[in-house]
Amino acid sequence: MPNLTKLLLSGLSLLVTSSLLAQQTASGIPLDAPWKQTVYDFVAENQQHTAWGLEHSERDYLLALELAESEGLELDLDVLFAAAFLHDMGAFEPYSAGGDDHSQVAADSMAEVLEPAGFPMEKLALVQGAALAHMYYSAVPNEPHAQVLHDADTLNFLGAVGITRIISLTTREGLAQDLPTAIATLENMSQQLPGTLVLATSRQLGAERSSEMRTFISALRAQSAGGRAL
Repeated sequence: MPNLTKLLLSGLSLLVTSSLLAQQTASGIPLDAPWKQTVYDFVAENQQHTAWGLEHSERDYLLALELAESEGLELDLDVLFAAAFLHDMGAFEPYSAGGDDHSQVAADSMAEVLEPAGFPMEKLALVQGAALAHMYYSAVPNEPHAQVLHDADTLNFLGAVGITRIISLTTREGLAQDLPTAIATLENMSQQLPGTLVLATSRQLGAERSSEMRTFISALRAQSAGGRAL
């Protein structure tokens, strides 16, 4: 009987472990370590936003993986996960209260989330470096995590998803204070952002997504009296 009890307990432990390993985000990103679940829950609770919230982080992670595979870059998935999900935390209260650049605030603050979650803190510098370089206007070091996150984040301002993000901000942010301003922002992004991309694969995708935006803007203007009826 003791041996049977031990066997049952061992089986239960394996089931629990297997259940934990089977957890994933809505888009299928594995939550295969307890700290990832903690970080994901933190973002889900504190970073809800149509343009740079939880879903944006998921898209950044997935696209960064695609870019790395296409470019033959080796990534540490712990670093990529932490950077993708926390790079915009500086844009949310209470971290945004000081008005400083949100990339710097994120880099300075993310240890507050990662360390108690159990993240392997010897990798923190790489996460911080990627967060600091994620914006399209940022200088990008010759480091793969920073490169793929920068390009993924920039590409998320382009194409159909970029259009959706900016229009979702209408009346909420200065770059989209009304629909004409939002469309002007999209037009500027379609012209300026592709030139900030670092990787060859990214530049190809950037050209394709910019073309999508121009097609959309052209159709919108044709359907709104040249944009005068927006």
